[in-house]
Amino acid sequence: MRSFASRSTVVSSEQLRETRRKRARGVPKLSTVAIYASVFSLIVAVIAVGYHSPQATTDVASATTTTTESQTDTVSVDEVLATSIAASLAQATNLSVAPNVVQLAASTQIKSDLSQADNTVITKPQILQSYTESRSVITYTAKAGDTATAIAAQYHITTDTLKWANNLTSDAISEGKVLQILPTDGVLYAVKSGDTLESISDKYKVDKTRVVLYNDLDQSGITVGKSIVLPGATLPNNERPGYVAPVAVLFAGYSSGFGGDTWRIKIGTPGYDGNTYAYGNCTRYVYDRRVELGLPVGANWGNASTWAYAARNAGLVVNSTPSVGAIVQNGGGAGHVAIVESISDDGDVSVSEMNAYVSGGGFNVVSGRKISAALSGQYLYIH
Repeated sequence: MRSFASRSTVVSSEQLRETRRKRARGVPKLSTVAIYASVFSLIVAVIAVGYHSPQATTDVASATTTTTESQTDTVSVDEVLATSIAASLAQATNLSVAPNVVQLAASTQIKSDLSQADNTVITKPQILQSYTESRSVITYTAKAGDTATAIAAQYHITTDTLKWANNLTSDAISEGKVLQILPTDGVLYAVKSGDTLESISDKYKVDKTRVVLYNDLDQSGITVGKSIVLPGATLPNNERPGYVAPVAVLFAGYSSGFGGDTWRIKIGTPGYDGNTYAYGNCTRYVYDRRVELGLPVGANWGNASTWAYAARNAGLVVNSTPSVGAIVQNGGGAGHVAIVESISDDGDVSVSEMNAYVSGGGFNVVSGRKISAALSGQYLYIH
C-alpha cells in the first residue's frame, strides 16, 4: 500500500509541473504586452485623427461644399509621419486593421502633396514653362564698354549669331543700342511672302522638324512677318551684315576722277553728335552732310563698302537711281561714299565728298566732282 501511494504521489507531482509549464507558455511576457499595447494605441490615435463620422449626402454634390472642404482639408507634416509609421507597424504586426491604416497613410500623403500656399487653388506644375522661356528671343540694352564678343559670351551664343541677329558689322556697340538675343546659336528669320517651312529649311540647311518643334509651329504654322529661330543655321555670305554685291568701282584709284571736273569745297567737317566715323574719312563727312540735310544715316554702318547693305537692313531704299541728297556708294576695297548735291538736265550727277585723291581733294578735304550720266547708273544710291 505504501508503494502504491508513493507512485501515486510522484505521478501527481509530474502532472502538476506539466500543467504549470503549459500555463507559463500561454501567458505573454510583460515586455511583449507593452509593445503591442503601444502599437495598438498609436494606430487608434492615427485612426482617430483621420476618422470623420459619416455624413448624410444627397445624390448631387454641392460645388460650394466641395470647395470649402478642399480649402480646410489641410495636412501637417506630423500627420503624414504618424500615419506612415502606423501603417508600417500595422503591416509588420499583421493586425487586421492594417489595410485601413495603409490607405489612410496614402490619403494623408496625397493631401500633403496637393496642399498649396493658397488653399483655394491647386496650381499645375509648370513643367514646360522654363523650357519655353529658354526658347524666347529677349532684348538687351548695351552699356558703355560693351562689345559684341562680350555680350555673346554672357548669353552663351557665338559672336556671329549676335551680329547676324542685329546687323552688326563690327565688334563695337553703341551705348543704348537695343539688341536681340537669340536663345541658341543660329539665325533669326523673318518669314516673307511665298516662304514655306520646306523652302526656309532648305535655304538655311536646317532640319524642318527641328524648326517646327523649336518654334511651336506644329499647329500655327508660319505667317508673313513672323520671326522664327532657325537653330544651328548659318547665314549665307550674301545675307551677312556688311555684304555688298560687287559693282563697278566708283572712283577708281582716287586719282584723276573719270573725265569730269573736280574742285575743292572746304577743309574738315563738324563731326556732329553721334558721328563715330574716323576723322578725315569719307564716311565721317557723309554722316555730317546727311544730318545737315535732315536725312537718315546710320552711326554704325562700318566701312563705306558695307553702307548699302547696312542701310537696306535699316529700312532705307537702296537702288541704282540717283536723287539729290542720296548717298552714292561703291564697293571696291574699303569703298567710298559721297553725297549727291545736284542732277543736271542731261543726267550728270554732281557730288560732294571727303578724302578723295583728286585735284582739289585729299585727306580731311571736302571736294566736289561730276559723274557723267553714262556712268552714274552703275553705282548704288542710298535714299
